[in-house]
Amino acid sequence: MDRINVPPAGPMDLPLSLLEMGCSGRFELITHPLPDQPLPPQSTLPHGLPPTSVSLETEAERQFLQDPSWLPIHDIDFAFQKFPKVTQREVSVDSLLNCTPSALHTGLSVVRDPTTGMLLDFTEVLMEDTGLSAKNSLSLLRQPGPPSESLRGSNTNYPFLPGGMEELSLDQIKKKSELEKDVDFENDLLKVPPGLKAGMDFTNKEAKIAKPEVNLMSLLSALDDITELQPEADEKEDGKEKQDAPKLPRTNSLEDLGIKDAVSSSAPPEKGKDEKSKPKENPEESKKWAIPVNITAPCDDFYKRVPNPAFKWPFELDVFQKQAVLRLEAHDSVFVAAHTSAGKTVVAEYAIALSQKHMTRTIYTSPIKALSNQKFRDFKNTFGDVGLLTGDVQISPESSCLIMTTEILRSMLYNGSEVIRDLEWVIFDEVHYINDTERGVVWEEVLIMLPDHVSIILLSATVPNALEFSEWIGRIKKRHIYVISTMKRPVPLEHYLYTGNSTKTQKEMFLLVDAVGNFLTKGYYAAVDAKKERTSKHAQSFGTKSTSHNTSASQDRAVWLTLLHFLSQRQQTPVVAFTFSRTRCDENARSLESMDLTTSIEKAEIHSFFQKSLSRLRGGDRQLPQILVMRDLLKRGIAVHHSGILPILKEVTEMLFSRGLVKVLFATETFAMGVNMPARTVVFDSIRKHDGTGFRNLLPGEYIQMAGRAGRRGLDATGTVIILCKAGVHEMADLHVMMLGKPTLLQSQFRLTYTMILNLLRVEALRVTDMMRRSFSENHRDTQTHEKRISQLKQMVSSLPPLDTDGQLSDLLPYYHTVTELRTTKEALQRAILESVNGLKALSVGRVVVVNNKQHFNALGVILQVSNDSVNRTFTALIICEKGNEEGEGKGNNSDAFPHLFNTALFIPEGPCSHTVQKLKLEDISAITVKTLKVIPDRIIDNYNKRQQPRFRLDPPGQAISTATQELLRLAEASPGGLPSLDPVNDLQLKSVDVVEDSMRLRVLQDNLREFSCINSPTFAEQFARVKERMSVQEELDKLLFLVSDQSLSLLPEYHQRIKVLQSLQYVDSSGAVQLKGRVACQISSHELLLTELLFENALSPLAPEESAALLSCLVFTQNTQVEPHITNTLQEGIDRVLSVAQRIGELQRDCGIPQTAEEFVGQFKFGLTEVVYCWARGMPFAEIAQLTDVQEGTVVRCIQRLDEVLKEVRQAARIVGDSVLGSKMEKASLAIRRDIVFTASLYTH
Repeated sequence: MDRINVPPAGPMDLPLSLLEMGCSGRFELITHPLPDQPLPPQSTLPHGLPPTSVSLETEAERQFLQDPSWLPIHDIDFAFQKFPKVTQREVSVDSLLNCTPSALHTGLSVVRDPTTGMLLDFTEVLMEDTGLSAKNSLSLLRQPGPPSESLRGSNTNYPFLPGGMEELSLDQIKKKSELEKDVDFENDLLKVPPGLKAGMDFTNKEAKIAKPEVNLMSLLSALDDITELQPEADEKEDGKEKQDAPKLPRTNSLEDLGIKDAVSSSAPPEKGKDEKSKPKENPEESKKWAIPVNITAPCDDFYKRVPNPAFKWPFELDVFQKQAVLRLEAHDSVFVAAHTSAGKTVVAEYAIALSQKHMTRTIYTSPIKALSNQKFRDFKNTFGDVGLLTGDVQISPESSCLIMTTEILRSMLYNGSEVIRDLEWVIFDEVHYINDTERGVVWEEVLIMLPDHVSIILLSATVPNALEFSEWIGRIKKRHIYVISTMKRPVPLEHYLYTGNSTKTQKEMFLLVDAVGNFLTKGYYAAVDAKKERTSKHAQSFGTKSTSHNTSASQDRAVWLTLLHFLSQRQQTPVVAFTFSRTRCDENARSLESMDLTTSIEKAEIHSFFQKSLSRLRGGDRQLPQILVMRDLLKRGIAVHHSGILPILKEVTEMLFSRGLVKVLFATETFAMGVNMPARTVVFDSIRKHDGTGFRNLLPGEYIQMAGRAGRRGLDATGTVIILCKAGVHEMADLHVMMLGKPTLLQSQFRLTYTMILNLLRVEALRVTDMMRRSFSENHRDTQTHEKRISQLKQMVSSLPPLDTDGQLSDLLPYYHTVTELRTTKEALQRAILESVNGLKALSVGRVVVVNNKQHFNALGVILQVSNDSVNRTFTALIICEKGNEEGEGKGNNSDAFPHLFNTALFIPEGPCSHTVQKLKLEDISAITVKTLKVIPDRIIDNYNKRQQPRFRLDPPGQAISTATQELLRLAEASPGGLPSLDPVNDLQLKSVDVVEDSMRLRVLQDNLREFSCINSPTFAEQFARVKERMSVQEELDKLLFLVSDQSLSLLPEYHQRIKVLQSLQYVDSSGAVQLKGRVACQISSHELLLTELLFENALSPLAPEESAALLSCLVFTQNTQVEPHITNTLQEGIDRVLSVAQRIGELQRDCGIPQTAEEFVGQFKFGLTEVVYCWARGMPFAEIAQLTDVQEGTVVRCIQRLDEVLKEVRQAARIVGDSVLGSKMEKASLAIRRDIVFTASLYTH
């Protein structure tokens, strides 16, 4: 509509005017307008009426030609050539100095009437922390970032503060206290500020009134929330409390007060003053974080305690589910360990329902993408408001329940995603996946990084150490974890052995473990007999032939046909047959071409479902050989499920299986990880599998996980598990361990990755050592008890009597250190001697040795016997001693002080010489002399043992003993200063560097000892004992201080090595600040060093988009192939370049001390799929691609999908570096591979 130009008011026009009232569209007529006002409609709004139609010309002119921000400012000549006619513009220098306005430091707060809720007033309040943003703060109070980053966050954001990290470390507290030391907050405080004449009067005027308040506070201090409840008044009475509680010594360091728990970082000094908080802290120290929940007692008052649950199920909950729901209602974290079909999903569903009720969000993480898709469908049907985030798909990310893989949650946590603010629950499904060597570390990182307000739900198969694991999480999160563990199976399992292989023997099925869990040996022997009967005739005619593990394909086929006939007769289908090799799966399914297990109605249903599911594929893709084979199998009720199958076929199979239309499914182990797809029967083709290094029997945990697929709740009374005995019956012990053994412990697979290190170095407040200290692998460090003991030891040290180190005793401490060093050197030498062949030869029967222990001091002995065990070798020896000291109850010379090692004078009895026969340990023998004696060991030992019995106690010693004793005494008297001993280097020929160094050091130390003057002091013995006592306490203290410090972390050396690698590649500078390269590497989730180096060396720039995609496929493909790829020259150069970069990084890592060889590092990158990806990106149809390689279709598809994620990451990285050409190239590559069957959407997601 054109604008109507109204002529100015003339004398003939009526003096009327319209006034618009607000925006409501009401107008009022004004009859007496003010004289000078024009007539057009006026408005009560400040900016007049909205324009009816804007003239586009003037708008464009204003926006593009007159607006200074559109005109080039710097190149003025060019601008004037281009826009000479536009406008004469003033140069405004100020416009260059544009800066964003600072945040308002006040806000408005509403005052309401407490009863009616009516608005009464607005008050202005000061805002705290207005400067916080995602770039400088870990706090939840910071401003939200831009909406585009709200979901995934950005790699320049700080993460939110991880829960349980708040407490200050002891070091930080100590640092504070040193700054505070100079100020005494009680005496000599200034009352007049420097530079002013008058000051303030701080005398406590209202002391009498304040008295009762103090008592109130001391009552309150018993409560837990003392820190929150403290009013400001308390600070005024601080002086008073000091007089009330003089029992505690005043101290500057919190740790002397024994306050070990989370010290609220906001007010550490106040807490130090408020010494009454000490009693509150002590119970915290010993408390257990994991609380086992008793699920044997029925939960009767459930409906009373949860009157209106957030979610109702059509069935009555089990006790363990009710307990879990009660814990969730209380907003506690839970760990639920139960068998697969026990109904753990109930717990997850309730959490999702709760968060929808509370308007918060829940994140559900699973280890496998396929699992995420299935859960998405299930939860979508139940709740509706559900989103999915995986590497390549993003469906309604604003939903209240988000389903994702753990890796994505990790990057959201590191990148400070805004989703975390609203998060109430994180549900970890299949937590036993933390044992996965490759990806287990991700779970630990996520658990450590989760903020405080998020509660954790862990769902896991039954694990033996659920309590220990929960205790770890509780300790790092500083919150209780309730452990609910049930061993009950809703459908009990029966385990059978099957030996049939023909129609005659098809009923040979023997029960091995019954539904109650008893192992029946009878069944085992019956199976062995059945098997033996068949082989014996053959063996008689051909001689015995040892049974091998492998059987021929025809034998296999016979077994399967027989078994499946038998099972379908007994209505035992559907069957899942677990086979541990993909080729075996395919062969077994193919060998059943004569078998048909479906009715015609089922065939029609399968056909229509199959056609409908594949309707999304392009024509050519529907004719892929794998699809045709599978269609044929499915119609007969048979299917295959493993990683080599196309994802869409896997999903069709799963859906048909859960409908009961697939009667026999040949699957690998991954199927057992998937969602609840129970069968009637589970069959194990074999119980041995290859785990990447070699063949081994199944672990109990794996067996239980797979066998647990048998038995459908509500349909079957028991589940049947059958183990095929094809070649022979397995060992009974193996079967017993596998069926009834303990499942695998949850073990930490924590390792340092460069991404983790760089992500934590980005943020000053988080340290990598904190992450390491909190990992499950360091769970054994019981820091709390260590710290308790440290404070005890510190008190002990301070209470010990002071050392007297004057005059003669001035060199007492150096003497102590020399003696200690002498002792350790001597022990090291002895160990070396005893571990050497020559040393053991010397210590043979008849060798004279010098013995030193609690009972003997430099006594001579002769060896009679040497024990055989090499670990704790003992020597039986005859030793001379004082009469009366045979049993060792004597005065035990020098049992407390060290035997003073410089004193080599041999022991010579003062009275009559006696003897004893003892077993000596290695450390009791202080020297091996050059002498040997002829002895008759057996006689001596027998005689001595005989005389130990009471009735022979007084007999004289036998001839052999008295001879030996006299010989020893004669040797001792002949050289009282000490016998020459065997020198380890010269006599025993030990030439290793350590031994030579030790023996030289020993000589020097022994010479040094003679020069100390403190030995001559009369109080020497007493003072030396004191030093020894003090030093032993000090040593224990140092050891514990080391254990609680970062230095004792097992991964610390590797951390320093990795930092060294990052520094030499310039990802971080010498002070640890992350550089540009490091920022790029943060974007990349795997093989970050290699990719970043390639980016910075421009290795991808000479390549076309499809070539760069092909080259990067080496990062995602992990298998070996037999086929040699045919590739272009530029691509071959690219490959050589990647290998040389990898070689360089590998060698650098090796030089920095990381134990991986360069060959191993380079060997990770496999180029088998380069040709395939190259052709795919150039548009070749999938059917032809599959011909190029021996890799199965499913694997190819998965690699290309993962490659797309890598390309995305490289695109992000290129954006950071500012390389727009590379960015657009990656985008093109990404578009080229995202097509057809590889990127068909999952059937589960719509």
